Amino acid sequence: MEFISEIENKLKEMGASLVGFSNVSDNLPENLKKLNYAITIGIRLSDFIIDEITDKPTFTYFHHYRTVNALIDQITLRGLLMIQERGYKVLAVPASQTVNDSEDKYSGIFPHKTAAVKAGLGWIGKNGLFISSQYGPRVRLGTILTDMELPCSNSIVAGRCDDCNRCVKSCPAMALSGNCWSEGCSRGDIIDAKACSDYMNSKFKHIGRGSVCGICMKVCPGRYQQ
Repeated sequence: MEFISEIENKLKEMGASLVGFSNVSDNLPENLKKLNYAITIGIRLSDFIIDEITDKPTFTYFHHYRTVNALIDQITLRGLLMIQERGYKVLAVPASQTVNDSEDKYSGIFPHKTAAVKAGLGWIGKNGLFISSQYGPRVRLGTILTDMELPCSNSIVAGRCDDCNRCVKSCPAMALSGNCWSEGCSRGDIIDAKACSDYMNSKFKHIGRGSVCGICMKVCPGRYQQ
């Protein structure tokens, strides 16, 4: 337990705004089945930068997005090295990586939001984003998977979107269904990832490769629903 507290403190010292633990054994692909536990880190994004978004992403937002992803990867790598030094198996899931040979071409090796929700740090909104109970949707996530047993209760927070549809009405790609997330539902029930990606590629490629518009994040009042 002392080592786990040390890890949590180190992750926060390196820049993590929030840290949580969960058991994700029921959500792992076959090749990761030995890594039953997850450490979630979240980094709060700049409210000023998000508030500057109008009907398209800004160059500053794109840079901020990429820079935070890089910081997350550095933090999870440092966490990996600490845990591995103790003899455990461990993997740092890339902050933002699409695996094109997977069944879902718009997904990574493991969904950060799954671990964050199971850690009780927040819920998934109608915008398909993880909404932190503390910071709303204005966070980026990272995940460390390990076989080191972690203290976790997997207390899932109920979604609080209720009748709010600001993100659905504001989405320029019309990619949001308006459905509320529930445990076990698929991403496709919430968001059409292909429609979102295609719109970004056709409209905002000049801003940066892989840019995301951020509109659904900006309009979401989740951070005020505490």
